[in-house]
Amino acid sequence: MTDIQGLIFDKDGTLFDFAATWSAWARSLLLDLAGQEGERAAELGRAIGYDLVAGRFAPDSPVIAGTPGEIAEALLPHVPGASPLTLVARMNALAAEAPQVAATDLPKLLGALRERGLRLGLATNDAEGPARSHLATAGVEDMFDFVAGFDSGHGAKPAPGQLLAFADRMGIAPARVAMIGDSRHDLHAARAAGMRGIGVLTGLALAADLDPLAETVLPDIGHLPRWLDGLSADRSPAEVDAA
Repeated sequence: MTDIQGLIFDKDGTLFDFAATWSAWARSLLLDLAGQEGERAAELGRAIGYDLVAGRFAPDSPVIAGTPGEIAEALLPHVPGASPLTLVARMNALAAEAPQVAATDLPKLLGALRERGLRLGLATNDAEGPARSHLATAGVEDMFDFVAGFDSGHGAKPAPGQLLAFADRMGIAPARVAMIGDSRHDLHAARAAGMRGIGVLTGLALAADLDPLAETVLPDIGHLPRWLDGLSADRSPAEVDAA
């Protein structure tokens, strides 16, 4: 038995491999905004920390953990005539179409977690609409009891609003929920919510980036069942902080 009753996942870099998924989205967005002009697209890429030639994000790119609004804010000075609303709408439309590369066999893993009686949630700084589209395309939307994007009314990470809304909706004490994510934003949100924080390495962060904030860092979410099997039922987030 474990004291965990709920799991809330980040999406990009956690359920889906970040680089494999979002490099294609960034290239499509930048070329679209640049009228398919390569040099102009590369300039826009620098504004959001994306190297168009190498297909690589900088560690501080707002695409990694930011909201669409934050990405739009970085792009707006370089896109004359665009408005925040139209730019975010364009990003969301392309995001909904972005090919998602799952970090593991999601139907199998999430089905097994639900068979354990766990409630499952999603907290993403993406918009809720594209997030639901990605889950539906992966065939797992119905496995989630709760889905929240930055625009769902609970705020965005690293604030804990999405996580606390999940716990409240499910009727679970926050200390009995684990947040699984690939970024420090995710783990800061977990701590602020009083939840266990589990890091995964399918995003761009290294283990050294996540270790100080995480109870454990796993190669990917496919290792969650083994972690749950070995979990001590009496280890609380407060004890992790004191360790």
